[in-house]
Amino acid sequence: GGRMEALEEEEEAEEQREEEELKALEISDNLQDVEEEVSVAQACVPSDVPDFDWSSIDTSQLPSSYKTNSLKEKKLLHMADHFLRQYTHLCPDRKPLFLHPVNECGVEKFVSTTVRSTLLPYAELYDWDGCASFVSDYLTMEPLKSPITPPSSLYSPTTILKYQRGNCFDFSVLLCSMLIGARYDAYCVHGYATREICTLDETLEPCPLLRRPQEVPKEGTRKKSNKYRVKPLLDPQSKFELQQEAKKKAETEAAQKNKEREEEKVTEVEKRERDPLHGLRVHAWVLVLPGRREVPESFFINPFTGKSHSTTDERFLGIESVWNHRNYWVNMQDCRNGCKDLTFDLGDATRWEVMLSESEKALQLLPGAEEVKELSDSDTDEMEKEEKDMSFDMPPSWVAPIQISPRDFETYGSQGSKVILYKKAKLEKWVPYLNENGLVKRLTVYADSDYAEVVEVTEWFKNRKDMLDMREVNKQTQVTTEYFSPGHLFHLKAHTYTSLEPETERTMEFYHKARVDDLQQRVETANEMTEYFVGRDDFLHLRHTKFGERGKKVHLAGTKTDIDSRLVVQIKECFHRNLEKPADEDVAERIFLITEEEIHLTYHLKDKCITASKKHFFKAAGRDRKGKIVMTPETCITYKAGSPEKEEKLLPQYKLLKELMEEEKKLKQHVQQSKAEVLNILKTRENEETNVELSVSIYDTERNKKRYEAMVGKWARDSFCPFPLQTTRKDELLEQEGRDLDYLAPFHIQTGHGEKMTKGQALCVKDDCLMDLKQSLIRKANIMQAHFEKAVEDTQKNQNRLIAGKEDDFLARHSETTSLVHSLELGLNREKQTAPQKSRAPKEKLRKDSRLAKHLGH
Repeated sequence: GGRMEALEEEEEAEEQREEEELKALEISDNLQDVEEEVSVAQACVPSDVPDFDWSSIDTSQLPSSYKTNSLKEKKLLHMADHFLRQYTHLCPDRKPLFLHPVNECGVEKFVSTTVRSTLLPYAELYDWDGCASFVSDYLTMEPLKSPITPPSSLYSPTTILKYQRGNCFDFSVLLCSMLIGARYDAYCVHGYATREICTLDETLEPCPLLRRPQEVPKEGTRKKSNKYRVKPLLDPQSKFELQQEAKKKAETEAAQKNKEREEEKVTEVEKRERDPLHGLRVHAWVLVLPGRREVPESFFINPFTGKSHSTTDERFLGIESVWNHRNYWVNMQDCRNGCKDLTFDLGDATRWEVMLSESEKALQLLPGAEEVKELSDSDTDEMEKEEKDMSFDMPPSWVAPIQISPRDFETYGSQGSKVILYKKAKLEKWVPYLNENGLVKRLTVYADSDYAEVVEVTEWFKNRKDMLDMREVNKQTQVTTEYFSPGHLFHLKAHTYTSLEPETERTMEFYHKARVDDLQQRVETANEMTEYFVGRDDFLHLRHTKFGERGKKVHLAGTKTDIDSRLVVQIKECFHRNLEKPADEDVAERIFLITEEEIHLTYHLKDKCITASKKHFFKAAGRDRKGKIVMTPETCITYKAGSPEKEEKLLPQYKLLKELMEEEKKLKQHVQQSKAEVLNILKTRENEETNVELSVSIYDTERNKKRYEAMVGKWARDSFCPFPLQTTRKDELLEQEGRDLDYLAPFHIQTGHGEKMTKGQALCVKDDCLMDLKQSLIRKANIMQAHFEKAVEDTQKNQNRLIAGKEDDFLARHSETTSLVHSLELGLNREKQTAPQKSRAPKEKLRKDSRLAKHLGH
C-alpha cells in the first residue's frame, strides 16, 4: 500500500512538471508574438510625424547642472536604486519603474528634479486649459521607440521647447511644470492607455466644436395651470390617420438611424481592429488633484490633445507611478478595471508607496497613545536622529528657467499651423497674421469617414478691420452666415445670404443700440423686406414692405438689377402699447395700400373687449375732379369697440388723413434709404473681401515698425513724404531705411570726421553731446520755472481779486443799509410833523420801524 501511494505521488509530480513546462512554453510563445507585434508597430509609425535626430543637437551651451550631478543629486540616485531593489524584490511581477533616465547630456537625473515649477507671464497660461492647449499646439508629437516600455531618456523642458517636439513623457513634464507654477496640485503619471490615446488617433472621436451645450429649461418659464381656463376647441382631424402617419414617420426615422448606426459600426470595426498590445501600451499624462485653484475633483489631462478626462475614463488602463517636483509615489492598487477603482489619496500608505519620507507632515497619534508613558530625553533624541536620517528633501531642479518669448508664444514657434482629424471632421489652426485674410481656424464637416463630401465649413478670423469674426458656409444649401464684432461701419452683427447679388434672400442683424433708428434685423427677399426695431420712442417694432413686379422693359445694369425700379405696393407698421394713451387711441397696426390708395388703422385692444377698434381711409372715394381730397362719410369707415356707434366729425378725420398721407411720403423715403443702405452694405462687403486689411495693436511694436518701414520705403519710391523727409533724396532714404537711430550722428557730422576717429576726436564728440544734453535740461528747467512762477502770480492775482471783490461787496451792502436807514428816518420825521396828534397804534408802529432801522444799521 505504501509503494502504491509513493507511485501515485510521483505520477502527480510528473504531471505538475509537464503542466508547468507547457505554461512556460506558452508564455515564451506569447512573448515572442508580442515582440514581433512590437516590431510591426514600430515599422507602422505614422508617416506624418517627421523624423528628427536627437543625437545631433548642440549641448555645448547648456549649463553645468545639465552635465553633472551635485552631491545631493548623487545621494538621491543612490536612494532611488535602493528603493528600486526593494520594489523589485517585493513585487517581482511588476515592471521596472521610471526613476532616473538620462538627459540630453547623457547624465542620469531623477524624474522629480526634471520638473521645473514655472509661471509664464501670459494671461492665457494662468489656467490649466490654457496651459494644456498651448503645450498640445506648440509641440509636435513623437511616438515612443517601443510602445510597451518607457523611454530610456527624458530631456529637459527647455530643450523640448527649443526643438518643439517630444514624446508623451516630455509633454507631461512640461505641462506639469507649468501647472505647478500656476498653483495647481499637478503630477506626472506613468501608466498605460489605449492605442488611440497613445498614438494621438482622434479619427473616431467627435470634434469638441460640434458638441452643442444642452439647454436647461428655466423654472420661471413654466406656466401655472388654471382649472378655470377656457378649454380649446377639438381638432376635427382623424386621430387614427394621425397615428398612422406618426407610425410611418417613426418607422422611417428608425430605419434611417439603424442604417446610419450599422454604417458607423462597420467603419468603426474596420478601423478599430483588435489591438494586440492592449493593456501594454505605455503612456504618460498629467493628474490634477483637488484642493487648489478651486478644483472640485481629480481629473486627467492628455498632453497630446490638451483635453481633460475623468479618472474613470475607460481609455486609461492603469497607473504605475506618479511624481511631482517634491516626491515620487508608486501605485499599489489593483488596475484590472483600469483607473475606475483607484483612490488618489497619496497619503494612504496602503495604496501609494512613497519614496521619500515626508518629514514635514505631522505625525498622527495612534489610538491609545495617551496611555503610553512619556519617553526619556535620550529616547526622544534617538528618535529625532532617526527621523533626520530617514527624511530627505528633494534637491532643486537641475533644469534652467523655462522661458518663452512673446514672438514664439504668439506664433507658436516656426510651425504656425496644425491639422487635427476627427470623426467626419477636420480642424485646421493657424497663428494670427499668418494668413493675409486673418484666418486662424477652420472646421470642415464631412458626410463620410473618407473626408470626401463636404457638408459644412466654419472659419474663424482675427484682427480684421471689417470686424469679421466667423463665417459658416453650408455646402449643400449654399447658405453663408457671417458674424461680426461691434465696430463695423454699418454696425453689422450677422449676415446670412446665398449670394452678394441684390434682390436675393438675405438676413442682416445689427447692433441696434449703436444705430440711430434702433434697427435690429432686416429680412429681404425678391419682393419683400421686413425690418425689426427694438427700444424706439415711437414704439415701432416692425415694418413690412411689399414691392411690385417690374415691367418687361426694365434696364439691367450689368448682372445687378436696377433696384430703384421696384415699386412699393404696401407698407405695414406694427407698434407696441403706449400706456400714456387710451387703448382705442393707440395705434397697434397701420397698413398703407399705396396702389389701392387705402390706409387701414388697427388700435390696441381695450380691457374687457374681444375686438379692436379700426379705421379705414379710402383716398380714391374722396377725390374731386381736380384730384384733391374732399372729406365725405364714405372716405373713412370707423369701428369703435366697446362703445355705441356715433358719427364722428369730418374735421378730425380729415386732419388724421392729412397726417397719414405725410407719414406715407416719409415711409417711402425710409424704404428707399433702406434699399440704398442694403446696396451700400453689399458693395462694402465685396470690397472688404477683395482687399482684406488687418489691424495691428499699438502695443505690437515689431509689426508697427515693419509697417512704418514699408510706408517710408513706399514714400521714397513715390517721391512723396508727409513730413520734412520729402526734401531728402531717394537714395538717401533707401540707405537710411532699416538703420537704427544714431544719437551721435549730428555731433559727428558737425566735427566733419570720417568713419574712423581718434581718441581726442571721440572725446570732443562726447563733450559736445553732454553739453547739448546739459543745455536741453537747463532749457527744460527754465521753462518749468517760468510756468511755475506764472502759476504763482496768477494765483496771487486771483486771491487779491477775491479779497477786493469781498470788500466792494461789503461797502455796497453798507451803503444800501445806510440809505435805507436814512429814508426811514426821513419818513419818521415827516410822520411826526404831519400828524402830531396820533393814536397809540401809530406810535407803536413807529417804534417798530425805528427798531428795524437800528437793526439794519447794525
